[in-house]
Amino acid sequence: MAHKSGFVSIVGNPNVGKSTLMNRLVGERISIITSKSQTTRHRIKGIVNHEDYQIVFSDTPGVVKPSYKMQEYMLEFSKSALGDADLIVYVTDVVEDIKKNEDFIEKVKKSGVPVLLVINKIDLSNQEKVEGLYTEWADIIPQAEIFPLSATEDFNVGNLFKRIVELLPEGEPFFGKDEFTDMPARFFVSELIREKILLHYEREIPYSVEIEIEEFKEEKTKISIRAIIYVERDSQKGILIGHKGEALKRVGTEARMDIERFFEKHVFLTTVVKIKKDWRSKEDDLKKFGYTQ
Repeated sequence: MAHKSGFVSIVGNPNVGKSTLMNRLVGERISIITSKSQTTRHRIKGIVNHEDYQIVFSDTPGVVKPSYKMQEYMLEFSKSALGDADLIVYVTDVVEDIKKNEDFIEKVKKSGVPVLLVINKIDLSNQEKVEGLYTEWADIIPQAEIFPLSATEDFNVGNLFKRIVELLPEGEPFFGKDEFTDMPARFFVSELIREKILLHYEREIPYSVEIEIEEFKEEKTKISIRAIIYVERDSQKGILIGHKGEALKRVGTEARMDIERFFEKHVFLTTVVKIKKDWRSKEDDLKKFGYTQ
């Protein structure tokens, strides 16, 4: 049997459960998950290795109409994922406006590669509604194979994975057999810190934050980390730190526990909050934070 290998791009709008599905398919916690939109900012690869195949899954930012420069780059991440995909998994759910982002859907239809359309969160709906959505999407993307499922409940994800393997092209592995992502360790540390900020803060705070890992010293049994949390304004800094530093302490404690689980080592985490005005709209800052390709 010939070896198979291919890139599978997971795309769709915010809040449809792309990251949850990605983690299910990869079998690792690659993407952070919150209920807020734009949780995923970068294109994140998760690699599944098997004796007969290698799948390189790619989670992408939700497709949004850009309001500032960072969102323009986020949209480019999603578009670029269509260009090098051997297979596209387009994710929607049972509550999404089916007419959102028609331009992006047209790009999916014209991609020239197999499309698997996922109707996620069916555990929150009923059979009649799901059957109606199935019919609507079959009209919108006629060439797509449709998979109603629940990523949260791990329902029908196995059948989707099986079909992905069947559709993979023949080829040698792109990455080493012991790799499960192409992202560096520092990236996952910054994402786990950002996840806690998304969970505990409201309004503009989570979207104005970027994390820089200034120091990452790994030893045999422990890791020492110094993280800088950037915000755009003085008022945001005060809110992030909280009264007597309690809010920031909670973020640091919860992030440290997740980082320890991720690396299976003791972690010493220091967090510092700094101001970098309007970083989301400045080319130099966006390049520093990895948004330019």
